[in-house]
Amino acid sequence: MSILVTGAAGFIGFHLCKLLIEKGFDVIGFDNLNNYYDQKLKKDRINELKKESLVNDGDFIFIKGDLGDDKVLKDAFQIKTKQNKEEISIVVHLAAQAGVRYSIENPSAYVESNLVGFCNIIEHCRINKIENFIYASSSSVYGSNKKLPFEESDNVDHPISLYAATKKSNELIAHTYSHLFNLPTIGLRFFTVYGPWGRPDMALFKFTDLIVKDKPIIVFNHGEMVRDFTYVDDIVEAILRLLKKPPIKKNFKDKIDAHSKKKFVPYKIFNIGNSQPTNLKDYIIAIENNLEKKAKIIFEDIQPGDVEETYASTRMLSDWIDFKPNTSINSGIKKFIEWYMQYYKYN
Repeated sequence: MSILVTGAAGFIGFHLCKLLIEKGFDVIGFDNLNNYYDQKLKKDRINELKKESLVNDGDFIFIKGDLGDDKVLKDAFQIKTKQNKEEISIVVHLAAQAGVRYSIENPSAYVESNLVGFCNIIEHCRINKIENFIYASSSSVYGSNKKLPFEESDNVDHPISLYAATKKSNELIAHTYSHLFNLPTIGLRFFTVYGPWGRPDMALFKFTDLIVKDKPIIVFNHGEMVRDFTYVDDIVEAILRLLKKPPIKKNFKDKIDAHSKKKFVPYKIFNIGNSQPTNLKDYIIAIENNLEKKAKIIFEDIQPGDVEETYASTRMLSDWIDFKPNTSINSGIKKFIEWYMQYYKYN
């Protein structure tokens, strides 16, 4: 089976491709290698994936391209791997312009990547009759919702950042394609993903880097933030299981009434979170303990677009694939710091 993964050089995309290759899948990785953060880190991820394909059964082909380039995208769908001559049957769309705060400063980048890019990839999925289209949404769609934990049935009509608005838009577009064209789609609302090979703009990476370099860290809302930190291995394990269970009629536990006037739509949304919210101050303490070094902290007010608390209900995910994330914060942070020290040659 051949799987197209967009955002293959990104944090989650890299880990997913690595797992798929290890499991014997043939993977076509697609990424534009933009300069939102260190391009060397992205290129190193791709090189790691190429090495993985040499020692595992799964093949890996990388395509450097932009989702706005229709010809490159069209060609990507026609690629057949050396080992598996079948055409792409599943697409996991993880490419996006990331970052809540950055979206306030650079809105056009989000429109181009997260809206235009999304429309392009899902249209090619329709044309190529893809069996399962899985895409990254975000916990940010819940905005300032106060009811906890966040559930997929909660109202998400009031995003508080452009990034969140683009992710909500993706869910609406996906539903439309599922309704009109019977395209099976699954949207994943990720909750603060962390782990080795992470993004330098995320808290764990940024705090670790600054503490190691004996520089102060800036902590917003005076540390009164709660996040449902979710380890990346749990994220990609969930995606792996979802690959095998698209939202088609036979996979629904509830009997679907053949005489119902309501049209069946092959569409699902799932939260993927650890369901164990952690105070940011406790998160920092865990980093300090693993580094055996105290942080120099500067407290500041909350930034526009930020939310004070996130907490995922994963009941729907567990019911669908019999899995829920369970990696502890201490274990996940320890693994990240071990990778960081090795990658940046502090050991």
